[in-house]
Amino acid sequence: MHTRSVDSPPRPEHRTAAGSAGVLALCSALLLTLVAVRWSPLITTDGDISGTTHRWAVDEPGLTQAFRVLTDWVWDPWTMRLLCAAVVVWLVVRLAARWTAVWLALAVTLGTLLQQALKAAVDRPRPVWPDPVDSAHYSAYPSGHAMSATVVCGLLLWLLHRHGVSRAVWRTALIVAVVSVIGVGLTRVWLGVHWPSDVLGGWLLGAMVVALAVWVHQRRHP
Repeated sequence: MHTRSVDSPPRPEHRTAAGSAGVLALCSALLLTLVAVRWSPLITTDGDISGTTHRWAVDEPGLTQAFRVLTDWVWDPWTMRLLCAAVVVWLVVRLAARWTAVWLALAVTLGTLLQQALKAAVDRPRPVWPDPVDSAHYSAYPSGHAMSATVVCGLLLWLLHRHGVSRAVWRTALIVAVVSVIGVGLTRVWLGVHWPSDVLGGWLLGAMVVALAVWVHQRRHP
């Protein structure tokens, strides 16, 4: 790990996190507006992509079943929350980092509340198919699976980086996180339960929550 000189001023990392959160908030607001007003090019693109992937899902039942297992068990929001809960316990028991444990739990909880509030406010219908390969409840926008995976994986990656884990552990965690975040979004579209813009919205909002949470943590523990 690189150790900063005692005489060197601290880097304004919290400004980077705040700036990232601002950009992500603007992007999220723009996409939310386009979805709410049903902007024609977006709706057309969503329909074209979803129609194509649904045909593939019907034609490839084996792959579709594998994606159902991944999205319903491995990358399910409750799986992500249980992973977060395990890390919270580890922070308290092994590191005595109570403030960080509370911060992590609150960040994931607030991300879930934001997701549910937007679903209720936008009330976007999910795709409807004559031959569905899967089903889902509640409104479509944003994708809860994509947002939950982004929030949990993003926060846990940042904690690993902050604690200075070995390069091998960091690379493994990064690969698992990237595959999980991208993979869960693709499976939701493949299974025909989300429009592509639902997944994009979940990714943007999840990244925004991560950036805001990191900014809060850095201001408290620079």
